[in-house]
Amino acid sequence: MASSDLLRGAGTTPKFGLNLLLWATDVRGETYLPLFERIKSMGYDGVEVPVLDPDEKAYKRLGQHLDNLGLERTVVSIRRPEFDPISSDAGVRAAGHEHLAAIIESCACLGARLLVGPQQAALGVVGRPANANEWRWATESARAACEVAQEANVVLAYEPLNRFESYLFNTVADGLRFVEDVNHPNCRLMYDTFHAHIEEQDVARAIAKAAPRLAHVHISESDRGIPGRGQVHWSKTFSALRTLGYSGWLTVEAFGMRLPDLAAATCIWRRTFETEELLAEESINFLHQNCDVKRP
Repeated sequence: MASSDLLRGAGTTPKFGLNLLLWATDVRGETYLPLFERIKSMGYDGVEVPVLDPDEKAYKRLGQHLDNLGLERTVVSIRRPEFDPISSDAGVRAAGHEHLAAIIESCACLGARLLVGPQQAALGVVGRPANANEWRWATESARAACEVAQEANVVLAYEPLNRFESYLFNTVADGLRFVEDVNHPNCRLMYDTFHAHIEEQDVARAIAKAAPRLAHVHISESDRGIPGRGQVHWSKTFSALRTLGYSGWLTVEAFGMRLPDLAAATCIWRRTFETEELLAEESINFLHQNCDVKRP
């Protein structure tokens, strides 16, 4: 299957997903099995599974369970400092490659064909502009990872983060330059409405610019809460995606205070929604309304 075939929905409308970081960084245990059933009953097409550490057997079991429920899946992951692909320490860079390669194999076992997130650099390391060596290390790392991903039938969609979470690249324009420098068919770009709200001067123009390489979209409000309650330019966002004929994933990403380490990394200091279940329900309604899809 060509990498481009992995990025499109079955029809002309996008698929609706829910990022499970709303509840946990690790959903391998039986505790979460009822949660998947609830998400399916809400009307989501799939879930975005956090895979921070490889575990091929566990993710294969989880994939089988999701298949039984009729839930598709994507994977989100991050790079920790000990696996930073732009570290000045060659040993750290090598460890980062091995770790990401193992994550990709776990994606394949899960049955996920898309791995998204900021794989270009360690999350939360900020403070200065990137230098030429770091850019070169990042693109070399991505190219090597995409070779592994191609063998596993997985596409990597790299995520521009805002300047307060990462410094390698923050905008769609720079993300596109990164993907073009990597120059591999399994290297694509993702778009996150939260980060774009901070960094892009014109979200419609940014989405149009991303179009040739766009593989995934995160639906995330300006306060990381319920979409539609904040300041993201939703009408421009959905209009631009509609103009593109985008039929990939629209995956809701929201963070609360349930996970202290994640809350600290994303600077979540207060609750912006009542319950996780309410956020999930209101978000799927929001997607249906804005994508002109009637809820079953």
